[in-house]
Amino acid sequence: MRTVIVDCAIYREGRRTEGPADLSDALAEARSSGDAFLWIGMYEPTDKEFDLVKREFGLHPLAVEDALRAHQRPKLEVYDDSLFMVLKPVVYEPKTDTVTTGELMVFIGDSFVVTVRHGEGSPLAAVRQRLEAEPEVLAHGPTAVLYAVSDAVVDQYIEVAGELQVDLEEMEAEVFAPASKDSRPSEKAKRDQKTGAGERDGTPAGPPTAARIYVFKRQVLEFRRATVPLGGPMSRLASAGVPFVHERSQPFFRDVSDHLTRANEQVEGLDRLLSDILAAHLAQQSVRQNDDMRKISAWAAMAAVPTMVAGIYGMNFQHMPELGWVWAYPAVLLLMAGAVYGLFRLFKRRGWL
Repeated sequence: MRTVIVDCAIYREGRRTEGPADLSDALAEARSSGDAFLWIGMYEPTDKEFDLVKREFGLHPLAVEDALRAHQRPKLEVYDDSLFMVLKPVVYEPKTDTVTTGELMVFIGDSFVVTVRHGEGSPLAAVRQRLEAEPEVLAHGPTAVLYAVSDAVVDQYIEVAGELQVDLEEMEAEVFAPASKDSRPSEKAKRDQKTGAGERDGTPAGPPTAARIYVFKRQVLEFRRATVPLGGPMSRLASAGVPFVHERSQPFFRDVSDHLTRANEQVEGLDRLLSDILAAHLAQQSVRQNDDMRKISAWAAMAAVPTMVAGIYGMNFQHMPELGWVWAYPAVLLLMAGAVYGLFRLFKRRGWL
């Protein structure tokens, strides 16, 4: 259990105190004080490791199953003896320009908080340190912990949305770059080649622009799965009548809900812009293919004239004009060159070449 429990402490009037090692004794001490609560942080516990916590705190079996199995959507569930909330922290990896999500489950009751973390990138350590430095906030009990955790996760959403916005602007500049610069690799492609990011996710380093746009859309979709479903639970916390949540905390949760709305708007904007950029890129590719086809057709037309003349004079007829003329050969060559040059000027003037 010591390897699974990341941190465990009793907080009395907002200040940390080390309680008994036994969970039953620690919870009993927190409940007997009236102004204290027990906060236990756990990392990826198994069924057996979490069984003691489930029995001592009286957690609902369905909530326990969700906390152990993970892979849940953000949600808020109210049970008889506890409140259960699922959040999905999001982390941006600058070296690979990728978004990774974890899972964070929070149980709160009358005198306890249990947090269960899955994956990396959880802000719990920083949240605990910040709250311990602000005892006047932590004195509000488990509600303060739920608010601080929710606020930290939503703040991460805004930061990650800003990083994705920078990547999107870079990709947009690349897609709409002049044709002469289009073949140059972008900064992101250069980083992929150096770090081998593309090879790690199964695609070659420096993939084509369309492939990177699709990869980017998958990142945004993963981001949306974390942010959009959280809107309902935050709205409930910002309203009255939620058990185990202090009634005076509504303005704070309303502030978190406003930040979440801003993050969701940013994500929606990223998704729309990516769709527009992809459509513009495909349209550009179609235009370039048409230009290539016009150039090929122009060169084929110029090649057809000498081919036709040479084919006519290559026929083995005995009586053909100019066969006996001394200047026939250079005259035919001059005719072919003049015809090709005339076609070249014509196609050049019309923009085919």
